[in-house]
Amino acid sequence: MDRILECLERCYDLAEAHFGRRFERPRVTLDLRGQRAGVAYLSRNLLRFNRQMYQDNTEDFLQQTVPHEVAHLIADAVFGSRIRPHGPEWKAIMTEVYGLPPKRCHDYPVPARRATRYFYRCGCPAPVPFTPQRHAWVGRGRRYQCRRCGDMLRFTGQQQRA
Repeated sequence: MDRILECLERCYDLAEAHFGRRFERPRVTLDLRGQRAGVAYLSRNLLRFNRQMYQDNTEDFLQQTVPHEVAHLIADAVFGSRIRPHGPEWKAIMTEVYGLPPKRCHDYPVPARRATRYFYRCGCPAPVPFTPQRHAWVGRGRRYQCRRCGDMLRFTGQQQRA
């Protein structure tokens, strides 16, 4: 975490020199999981980073990911919240302030996610697989209709972990 905070401080020093003003430092966590390397929460002045991706790609992470997320906070502070996340204002900060290509996404290897599928039936011969999200919505009262036969889909009680 120390190296991330050092990198973050360098990014803020560059931005402050460029814009001629001081920026409030964000809270930083290493608790992000999944496929994203980092996320900037603008209204909370919070940066969350993926610990595993940081450990697996430390140098590139410090050179690209940390400045990428800091640029979101700087763009919000300078230009306001009505700008696009990877719009021209953010791109200008990446190129003019940090001297980096404005890459929208990382290219770190991401392990395939294991997904559970929940099977539903209608009048069609084959079951219809639902994602965990859609299955949860059914549990909260949402109903789905088959696009082919028009019957309401009903949970079979079967699930499969892929």
